[in-house]
Amino acid sequence: MKDDFYDDDHRAFREVVTEYAARSVTPHYEQWEREHLIDRRAWTAAGEAGLLGMAVPESLGGGGVDDYRFRCVVADVLADLGATSLAAGFALQDDIAIPYIVDLGTSEQHDRWLPGLVTGESVSAIAMTEPGTGSDVRAITTSAVRDGDDWLLSGQKTFITNGIHADLVIVVARTGDDPRASLTLFVVERGAAGFERGRRIDKIGIHAQDTAELFFDRVRVPAENVLGEVGRGFVHLMERLPRERLSIAYAALAGATAALRWTEDYVFERSAFGTRVGDFQNTRFVLAELETELDVTRAYVQRAVRAVDDGSLTTADASKAKWWATELQQRVVTRGLQLFGGYGFTEDYPIGRAYRDARVQTLYGGTTEIMKEIIGRDIAGRHT
Repeated sequence: MKDDFYDDDHRAFREVVTEYAARSVTPHYEQWEREHLIDRRAWTAAGEAGLLGMAVPESLGGGGVDDYRFRCVVADVLADLGATSLAAGFALQDDIAIPYIVDLGTSEQHDRWLPGLVTGESVSAIAMTEPGTGSDVRAITTSAVRDGDDWLLSGQKTFITNGIHADLVIVVARTGDDPRASLTLFVVERGAAGFERGRRIDKIGIHAQDTAELFFDRVRVPAENVLGEVGRGFVHLMERLPRERLSIAYAALAGATAALRWTEDYVFERSAFGTRVGDFQNTRFVLAELETELDVTRAYVQRAVRAVDDGSLTTADASKAKWWATELQQRVVTRGLQLFGGYGFTEDYPIGRAYRDARVQTLYGGTTEIMKEIIGRDIAGRHT
């Protein structure tokens, strides 16, 4: 069926992203995975190519185009390469940190932070998760207390994407006792006294992604680094979670699509018992099931993309996209690896890395179980 999701501008942008990837990603990605760290030059090269901050106003160096489909193009290209670690870092910057600053920041904050995020000279992170606090942001214990016009921030965060490279960290901290009305967002900048990076977390997948622990020991945060309103952090987070979850859903769709393509190419190139593996009925049935599920999922996720662009994407609908697409990705990479046979369990083909990298998708940004709870509450709410 005809797919009109992308237009000529998106297709032209894809050529730019593809050229960037060929020059600045593919030759280096294996080394980044071995070293468990992406070279900062990948970020500045992306900025030079115009890949970052498309939604940032042109006056601040951005593309001035708030069309999420451009972000989808980046996700598609990096998924085709199996460059999940880099895609995750870019998604954090463009889908979470930059929108927070654009939406909530003052003119002075825009001028101070957005140009560097667009050029890639600044890398961003958001610090919500704590060792004892995952999806329940109301249980956050990191705190900030007033000290004159400033705030003193103390606490610990973990599983922070871009944690090693980050020059700007949006930190969620408690500034009162009310579970809902006491969270505030602070932007902590690199070099702040008392701000320390802990270990780079050793993960089973997305090895090059610099996921880290962060520590804050009475970090002095000036009042001009408060993002949004004091005490409104919980609301600010809830209003922006749909976009974050859609970002994960689309990355899962792009990754699953790439994995199925690799699998199809492999099974129709390899023979067993004198027959192409792809010509066995079992193989055809598996491919038919996965392609159908991907096509149906793509239709829903693309609807969600259009909804986020027009501001109508709800938390429940984003949760549907997130849990379904990420669970589908697990099925695609698992069954794809099975069709690769023993070679799928080696580093010779990208399906093995995809199998490892995909596993986190059902966990971060809210687990599958949390997504279902959100949807279930929405359903129950319609019957009160």
